[in-house]
Amino acid sequence: MSEQTAVQTAARTGTRAAVLVLEDGRTFTGRAFGARGSTVGEIVFNTGMTGYQETLTDPSYHRQIVVMTAPHIGNTGVNEEDPESTRIWVAGFVVRDPAIRPSNWRSTRTLDDALAAEGVVGISDLDTRALTRHLRERGVMRAGIFSGEALLDGSGRRKVEQDLLDEVTAAPVMTGADLAREVTVAEPYTVEPMRGPASGTEAVATVVAIDLGIKSMTPQRLAERGVRTHVLPATATTEDVLALAPDGVFFSNGPGDPGAAVHEVELLRDVLDRRIPFFGICYGNQLLGRALGYGTYKLQYGHRGVNQPVLDRRTGKVEITAHNHGFAVDAPTDAESTAPHDDGRYGRVAVSHVALNDQVVEGLECLDLPAFSVQYHPEAAAGPHDADYLFDRFVDLMTTGSVPDRAVGATGTAGTGDATKEPTDAPSH
Repeated sequence: MSEQTAVQTAARTGTRAAVLVLEDGRTFTGRAFGARGSTVGEIVFNTGMTGYQETLTDPSYHRQIVVMTAPHIGNTGVNEEDPESTRIWVAGFVVRDPAIRPSNWRSTRTLDDALAAEGVVGISDLDTRALTRHLRERGVMRAGIFSGEALLDGSGRRKVEQDLLDEVTAAPVMTGADLAREVTVAEPYTVEPMRGPASGTEAVATVVAIDLGIKSMTPQRLAERGVRTHVLPATATTEDVLALAPDGVFFSNGPGDPGAAVHEVELLRDVLDRRIPFFGICYGNQLLGRALGYGTYKLQYGHRGVNQPVLDRRTGKVEITAHNHGFAVDAPTDAESTAPHDDGRYGRVAVSHVALNDQVVEGLECLDLPAFSVQYHPEAAAGPHDADYLFDRFVDLMTTGSVPDRAVGATGTAGTGDATKEPTDAPSH
């Protein structure tokens, strides 16, 4: 459908009309969902059938319009227990068939009401299958959702097609965006351990977590293992970290381009230089890669959802994991390598995990330093719990002081499948 036809159709269908405009000019008409108005951002798709509330409140989706590929969204409404932060972070929300009414004993309001209350513009009743196929073929891009008065110009007439497209193309791109400081906590806080060796408050270890867009379940997972977690903002300095005498340092998930995170990479290098045990997830994995001297690059359409298969090359086991990333680390997957930074001062590195759909790097393990990371979300909010052992591995690293067992190489006995196959969504190595 042409953009002008889409605008005309929306104008005829009344006050609930909405239009989705993609950067390449393709448009979809639907019904307004959530708040009325306009929003722009990078449009991405999430393949999870459940967990929409955790998706909405994940700070990693800052400045992104999220398309849910599952057709029926909103069945369980919105509750007060499942948010991963204090607000909805998505720039916009796209669903095919929103639930008419929620059916869950914990629900306190509808998804439509929750979006409207926080001013999140959405669209429903459009062909999300066609939209997802388009994004898979063309790649993620900027987009805008327009409804209500946002479809009209100053004189009350419907806007022409170029007006809406101009608003979309005026939006900033994700490449080069430094967004962690826009989502990080304003003040430090502490999450106390839920158990300990002698009492409910005695910590088995103390962690400093750098909030780059942290989800609330992450310090919860550490607390379940007896860890006290001090959460610091992304602007924290090395002195701020050392003042808390941590047994380990954690870098969280978060939005934006890791290539723009200069301060965070320098902080991480200070942590590595002091041999403080380190664990990073998602954005934290990308920052470990950059701290070690590897590059990062933007994926064509990324990994987002709670059903992504990943191979743990150490054990040969396949995990079904939760993902939300549009960038990845460019590190050799066929053998151990020496970290390129500063003539290899950080020693050897192995790619510990790979994505089975496209062979993208999903984990790094330093073989001469107490540091490792994964690209996905072991806290599993929402998602399967296949990878929660990684928090146990981090605790073991802090409490024993030993580097974890070596990762199995691509040609090792634990490897399954062709880990040297050139990725379809990544450069060759």
